[in-house]
Amino acid sequence: MDKLIVTAALTGGFHGKEANPNLPITPDEIAQAAYDCWQAGAAIVHLHARDAAGKPTCDPLIYSEIVDKVKARCNVITQVSTGAGPELSPEERLRAVEAGAEMASLNMGTMVRTRFKENSFFLNTRPQIETYAKEMWDRGIKPEMEVYGHSMMVDVDNLIKKGLLRKPYYINFVLGMSHQGGLPAEPKHLLSLIDYLPADAIFNVSGVGPGQLPLTTLAMLLGGHSRVGLEDNIYFTKGVLASSNVQLVERTVRLARELGKEVATPDEARQMLQLNT
Repeated sequence: MDKLIVTAALTGGFHGKEANPNLPITPDEIAQAAYDCWQAGAAIVHLHARDAAGKPTCDPLIYSEIVDKVKARCNVITQVSTGAGPELSPEERLRAVEAGAEMASLNMGTMVRTRFKENSFFLNTRPQIETYAKEMWDRGIKPEMEVYGHSMMVDVDNLIKKGLLRKPYYINFVLGMSHQGGLPAEPKHLLSLIDYLPADAIFNVSGVGPGQLPLTTLAMLLGGHSRVGLEDNIYFTKGVLASSNVQLVERTVRLARELGKEVATPDEARQMLQLNT
């Protein structure tokens, strides 16, 4: 595809301002970051909500406040996370879809989070995945299927076979999240995962940590799309903290244009993803 969809993942569900003081936490900070990234060329903003104490939440009231404030500023596509933090139940996480966003993340398998003192399961069983997909279908929400490894493509195929997804299928390969069972952010893994894409699929790439820049650039060359932002990577260069999400988006847009690609506007991305159809 000649047009590149850039997603800005603004906040995340793990680190806070102690990791990078430029991380947006409050609804106003997140909405401003979304607006700035839209101006820089992002077509989608991937949103995580935090409560008053800064902890991850899927409270639909907080998510709705964020989504409404973003929509009041610009027409960027809003995508809420149903992943959130490690303390939320699957039922609590699903409530994020009540916020009125056009898209939502859909994790495609159970993982073990190893970054905590006691390893914890990030449950995404097949029945739960189907429930999430059905709820998104009923609400007209496009799922971004989060795939951390090859085995998760089995559940992508299961949703397709059960008619729980609308074409085109949107798959995000998450590489480099070692503390959550993801494959390393190495080109060979991305190349291999692409071989498992079903027909009528569009793929996006999230590279975590130092893998963000090389993997999202490779995604452009391979006909995919790119997600950048402080959720996945708090640095601009080695040892130098990013000044904002927009700094990471601007670099991706510059690289895309150097590679002969133009970035998609939100409306162009809506057409490519066939949102609200």
